[in-house]
Amino acid sequence: MSGNGSIVKFDEVTFNFGVNKPIMNEASFSLRRGSKVTLMGQNGAGKSTLFKLLTGSLEPEEGRIITDSKLSIALSRQVIPREELELTTREFFQKVFKEKVYDLDPRIKETLEIVNLPLEDYDRKIKDFSGGQQARLLLASALIQKPDLLLLDEPTNNLDHAGISHLTDFLRTYDKTVVVISHDAEFLNAFTEGVLYLDVFTKKIDSYVGDYFDVIKQIEIRVEKERRLNARMDKSIQEKKDKANFFANKGGRLRAVAKQMREVAAEAEANKVDGHREDKTIRPFTIPVQADLGGELFKLESFERLKNGKVQVKKADVSLRKGDRLLLAGPNGIGKSTLLESLATGKASGVTITDGVEIGYYRQDFSTLNFEDTVFESLSEIMDRVDEQALRSMAAGFLITGDMMYTKIGSLSEGQKGLVAFARLVLQKPGLLIMDEPTNHINFRHLPVIAEALDKYEGAMIVVSHVPEFLKQIHINQTLNLDKK
Repeated sequence: MSGNGSIVKFDEVTFNFGVNKPIMNEASFSLRRGSKVTLMGQNGAGKSTLFKLLTGSLEPEEGRIITDSKLSIALSRQVIPREELELTTREFFQKVFKEKVYDLDPRIKETLEIVNLPLEDYDRKIKDFSGGQQARLLLASALIQKPDLLLLDEPTNNLDHAGISHLTDFLRTYDKTVVVISHDAEFLNAFTEGVLYLDVFTKKIDSYVGDYFDVIKQIEIRVEKERRLNARMDKSIQEKKDKANFFANKGGRLRAVAKQMREVAAEAEANKVDGHREDKTIRPFTIPVQADLGGELFKLESFERLKNGKVQVKKADVSLRKGDRLLLAGPNGIGKSTLLESLATGKASGVTITDGVEIGYYRQDFSTLNFEDTVFESLSEIMDRVDEQALRSMAAGFLITGDMMYTKIGSLSEGQKGLVAFARLVLQKPGLLIMDEPTNHINFRHLPVIAEALDKYEGAMIVVSHVPEFLKQIHINQTLNLDKK
C-alpha cells in the first residue's frame, strides 16, 4: 500500500459483542490515502467499535484488516475518561505516547494553537477545563501525534461556533487521511469526500463518494429502489405461492408442479435485496410538566463567569415563568455548564427557584446517570410506582428494547445514553428543564423529534446549545450572553 492507494482495507470483517450482538458481518471497504470520510450509522450500530478495530484495540473474529506496515493512527475520543480528569495537561498529552517525549511542551503549545486553545499553565488539571475546552484537548491529543490516519469521534460536541470553524479550516487543509463520526451535517459537508455507512440491520458497510448532502440523497434513492424491487418480488412470490396451493389441492401429478413452484418462490425470497432499511427514528414524545405550577418559577439576579483567568460576579435580571425559554450564550470556557450545574444542584448564588419546583437536568457528560445501573434500574427509580408494562412501552419509543433494558448504562453508546436521559425526563415530569448541549451524540434523525418535544414543553427551560437550527425550533424568548454583561 503506497502512493495514493489504500492505507487500510477491511476484507470481509466479522465482529460480534457476544452471541446475540452482531456488529459487522463480512464488512469490506478501503480507505484511500489523504481522503476525508464520514462514518455514518444509527446510534448503537457500532461506529465507535469500528474505530477500535481500526486502532487495533479490538480484533476481528473473521476476515482481515490490512494496513500499511508504517501506518500511524490516532483517535480523538468523544469524552475524557473519568480517571484522566485528575491528570495535569502535561500528563494528559504524555499519556498518548508510548515513550517519554522530551520536547513535549513546545509540541503541546503548537497543537493547542491549532485547536485555538491558548494555554500557558500545563500543570492545570483536566477537570478544571470546561466541556468545550475538554473537547479541544481531546482533539489536540490526537493531532499532537501527527498521525497518517486521524479518527475523530464526535469532534464538534461542546465546541462553540469559533471552535467548529477553526476545526473545519484545519481539516480542509490537513493532507492526511481523516475519518469522522459526527451528527453535525453542516460541519461534515464542509470537507467530506465520501461516506462509509454502517447498516445496523445488514451489518454491512457501504461506501459512497461525494459530499455529505449528495451522499444522503444517494442513500435515499438506493433505499427507495430496493423497496420497489422487493415490492415487485413480493408480489411475484405471492402469486407463485397461490398457484402452488391451487395445484396442490388438485392432487395427482399437479402436486409435483406445486412443489416445484414452492421451490421457485423460496429461491426468489432468498434473492430479495438485503439492502438498507431506513434508520429507525424515536417516536414523537411529550415531556409532561409538573402539575400546579404558576407565577415566577426562576429568578437570576447575579452569576459567576470565568474571564481572563479570573472569576467575576456579574449582575443580571432574568425571570422565568411557564413557557419561557432562556438561552445561556458565550464562548467555551466562560462558565455556562458550571452555571447550569450550580442551578441544578442548588449551589448557585444570586438565584431563586420557587420552592417545590422539580428540576430536570440533562447534563452533556451524562454524569447524572449511574453508569453501574441497568437501563431498567435507571428508568424505574424515577417512577413513583413502577409499572413495568408502561415503562417498557415508553422506553420502546426511545428505541430502548429487549436486552438493552438490562444493559449497564456505562456499556451504552453515548447516543444511547442520551436517549435514556430523555426517557428519564419524560418519567420525571419536571417544572424546570436545564439542558446542557442536548443535541450532542444524538442521531440526526432523532433531533427534529426532540426539538418538537422541547418546543411543546409547557414548563420553563434553560438551555446551552451551539446548534442554531436546533435553537430556532424550540423558540428561545430570552438570551443571557455571559460574555457581554
